[in-house]
Amino acid sequence: MTPELEAAYTLALQEAISAGYEILEKGGTAEAAVIAATVSMEDNPLFNAGRGSVFTNTGGHEMDAAIMLGQNLMAGAVAGVSNVRNPVMLAAEIMNHSDHVFLSGHGAENFALRRGLPPVAPDYFYSPFRHEQWKAVRDTETYALDHNVKATSALMKDKKFGTVGAVARDQQGNLAAATSTGGMTNKKYNRIGDTPIIGSGNYANNKTCAISCTGHGELFIRAVAAYDVSCLMEYKGLTLQKALEIVVLEKLVAIGGEGGMIGVDGEGELALVFNSAGMYRASCYSESKPVIGIYR
Repeated sequence: MTPELEAAYTLALQEAISAGYEILEKGGTAEAAVIAATVSMEDNPLFNAGRGSVFTNTGGHEMDAAIMLGQNLMAGAVAGVSNVRNPVMLAAEIMNHSDHVFLSGHGAENFALRRGLPPVAPDYFYSPFRHEQWKAVRDTETYALDHNVKATSALMKDKKFGTVGAVARDQQGNLAAATSTGGMTNKKYNRIGDTPIIGSGNYANNKTCAISCTGHGELFIRAVAAYDVSCLMEYKGLTLQKALEIVVLEKLVAIGGEGGMIGVDGEGELALVFNSAGMYRASCYSESKPVIGIYR
């Protein structure tokens, strides 16, 4: 991590947390806040979501996203879209303006057009370091999690990228969670990870918590990780922090799952827990300055 790159990430995280918090401060909804924070990161090529999404095996992009509201358990999710600038906004459109929860591929892209989300050209998602990242593994049978791809050129040196997400509690006491990702570098067969799967990579319930996950999606799916945190709180009476520690530091580790979660509970308590070497993160309470972190 160079000082310049660390400064870039710190600024990006500051912009995202500010985008969400400004909405909450003015009395806006948790839904609007998590969308704004996630869109900020989708628009920043430093992260593996939206504009910064990694390349698939065929040289394209397949993006996933989800959103869920705690007050009524409404949810929207999208998988495998290639020309949508902000997949989290499409997930919100699915939640609010369709009879469905989960859309994918061309059907989801057609729905985006119907809802007034214009497509973007493929070159919008192109970046030299993403392309170099893909070239390193495109002729192999392997795929790569973002943080495990080794640097293959000066363009990639010391760069790490990841799934993005946001959780919030608003002044009305409602919770919301949103998550967005470009998936795995060199992924094949229209692979879908945990991000758009409600209960695995994203979950919100006013009775317990709002959770957004990042990491090795297959293991988060098998663990039903986000919902498990909520269950530990609802049925065993655990705090958010303790529930997250059990799931992230014990249950996921036991099956080889690497990654982390961010969460907020109904009382506004925050927790950010990860079992990897680091996790780009930012948090903010009312009347306090944002706390930004990268390393353990």
